[in-house]
Amino acid sequence: MNAFFREFREFAVKGSVVDLAVGIIIGAAFGKIVDSLVKDLVMPIVSRLLGGLDFTNWFFVLGKIPDNYSGSMTYEALTKAGVPLFAYGNFITILINFIILALVIFLMVKQVNRLKRNASAAEEPAADAPTPEDVLLLREIRDSLKKS
Repeated sequence: MNAFFREFREFAVKGSVVDLAVGIIIGAAFGKIVDSLVKDLVMPIVSRLLGGLDFTNWFFVLGKIPDNYSGSMTYEALTKAGVPLFAYGNFITILINFIILALVIFLMVKQVNRLKRNASAAEEPAADAPTPEDVLLLREIRDSLKKS
């Protein structure tokens, strides 16, 4: 049992696990920023271009509205009242949100990869430089160990 916990501890403190945890936390925060971007900036412009339409209020009522219901016929009010809705407008908003998020992440990854390529190109030794003798010897040792 002790070996199990030791192995788990080694796994948990590896750099890749910590990097993953940091990535998830930053991703969640970044997702909130993109949600706000779509909800507060992009969708109002799209709505304005389409004549003032509000995508969140595009839905079909799938069930019976309670007889004593006196609220407005908006997505938010009907949802709070427990009325089942087919909310395709909300889906459109979330789909646009996803597309923007995917585009931003793609552009970020593309930029990071470009920076890594530039950094690695600057660090690479000149092709004309001869390989040091100790490196050649270490390569021979490695290759002989692989054959064994």
